[in-house]
Amino acid sequence: MADRISNLLKEYESHISLSWPVVASGEERSIFAIYKPEDELKLRARVEAFEQATTWHGYQWLLLDITHSFEKWLTEQDYAEAYYENPEYLEANYEFFAEDLVKELRQKIQANNESDASKTAVALLGCGTLFGITSVSDLVRQLADVIQGRLLVFFPGEKDGNTYRLLDAKNGWGYLATALKG
Repeated sequence: MADRISNLLKEYESHISLSWPVVASGEERSIFAIYKPEDELKLRARVEAFEQATTWHGYQWLLLDITHSFEKWLTEQDYAEAYYENPEYLEANYEFFAEDLVKELRQKIQANNESDASKTAVALLGCGTLFGITSVSDLVRQLADVIQGRLLVFFPGEKDGNTYRLLDAKNGWGYLATALKG
């Protein structure tokens, strides 16, 4: 019996093999690869297989791993030591982290748009690290308009109806992306 990540990969391969319509909104071009949070390491071990499936079907691949983005951002802050001593002071600055992250990712995407951007799958890995800091939904919405191809969001959580829940949290948000489940 195939494991959940293998099933997710098969769903992705099936989806990515379809032609990409040109006149789709950013949200409609987004794909959420939803997996159980406990499968995070298995997913990371198989990310290259997602890349191979993408390139096999004639598309380009751009992986944006945000796993260490918050800690890198924090170490660059003037008041990092004070935040380590009193983490509650940091909460007021989460919004600045989110803005800087969006700016950084948009720059990476635009720098990669030298070739045919409409034929590129931008994969976002490490979304679980944003839990409690910023919203994945806001991040996706702010990136979707700069991505001309597909946005693949590796999403540790669940989808119930049209509601996505990061790390199976109680609250979630509605989104129009294609959801693939393993």
